[in-house]
Amino acid sequence: MPAPHPLWSGDRDPGLRDPEHGPPTERLPAVGPPEAVTRTMPTAPAFRPPVEEAEPPSGAERPRRRGLLTGLVVGALLASGSFALGASVTDDGAGDKIEAAEPLKASKGGSDATRVGAVYASAGNSVLQVRRAGGSGTGFIVEGPGIVVTNAHVVGNAKTVQLLLERGKKPVKATVTGTDESSDLAVLKVDPDALKGRRALPLAETDDVDVGDLAVAIGFPLGLDRTVTSGIISGIGRSIRAPNGFSIDKVIQTDAPINPGNSGGPLLDERGRVIGVNSQIATAGSGSQGNVGIGFAVPSDTVRDVVPTLSTGKSIRRPFLGVSTAPPADGSAGAEIAKVTPGGPASGAGLRGPAFVGGSGGDVIVAIDGKRVGAPEDVSTVIAGKAPGDRIEVEVRRSGDLQKVGVRLGKRPESAGP
Repeated sequence: MPAPHPLWSGDRDPGLRDPEHGPPTERLPAVGPPEAVTRTMPTAPAFRPPVEEAEPPSGAERPRRRGLLTGLVVGALLASGSFALGASVTDDGAGDKIEAAEPLKASKGGSDATRVGAVYASAGNSVLQVRRAGGSGTGFIVEGPGIVVTNAHVVGNAKTVQLLLERGKKPVKATVTGTDESSDLAVLKVDPDALKGRRALPLAETDDVDVGDLAVAIGFPLGLDRTVTSGIISGIGRSIRAPNGFSIDKVIQTDAPINPGNSGGPLLDERGRVIGVNSQIATAGSGSQGNVGIGFAVPSDTVRDVVPTLSTGKSIRRPFLGVSTAPPADGSAGAEIAKVTPGGPASGAGLRGPAFVGGSGGDVIVAIDGKRVGAPEDVSTVIAGKAPGDRIEVEVRRSGDLQKVGVRLGKRPESAGP
């Protein structure tokens, strides 16, 4: 399956449209047909009004199509006229007579409230459109004075953005207080008075999310006003590629339709709590950009960890081991080192990838600080709980023997590199 791309988003109002799609990212080997691609969501094409045909020169023969168009227009006018008058034509034998017609009867009363409708009623006006000079996406209000969360790839390098609170009203200016490409999250700050009457959306705990749970997405797909779609939680514990090439873990997969413009919007549970931030979708490849029922959301636990730091204008400092891992080729438990970052902490400590042993396989990490590593994602989980400068003990299986290697963690660089 090709490597994930950040979900780029959004139709934009006139004056904000351009054809940019965002940067391509490295592709991983395909798993099987049809090729699934997780990609940056493109901006929608600008709306172009129909162009009226020019009149032909005097005496020139009109194309035959004109007669068809004229017939259509006249027919439409006639139908429009009869409905506008609300009249019927009868024949009483003495000539036509126009009589007023009764409208068809309507069935009274609305439908019973649905769970999705209840979520939208509770959370809808806390979801805002985020606009910048390169595109648009979605954001939502969280706890804190004037704090709005969105995707890092939605704001890009912008220092300020515009928030559209209601269609037809003037957008308000928001400052980008911080972005974190490793989690694809960004925090915006706006005058709290501008958000009066709108509540902060509560954040659920990621461990409470189960496959099969209701999932509700609210956003501004293709520039449409607040739009709600729903589905279920299709999978948990997924990993996707962040804009800077590192991995985002514990990602939530959903089949709730999300499209260009949904980036940065909330994925909610049936209680109206945020369980994730919609960030990426998979497509069927071959240039397709539409939703195929596979969307990914950055988990709410990551939001809870990152937002407090970004809201103060500080950057996130993450520990860095400097290895890429994969399931062991022999099918055993652990995380086999597929690549060691040159000059990184793991390289300096003597951990080995396939290049050190003739390409036959690297060290297999089986434990870190005494905690068992059963799969590659366990390495990320343990390292995420550390800080740059911490010293850890990595237990590896090398040529059938167990060895312990001490490593001092570094600070994660801005990009994962090639």
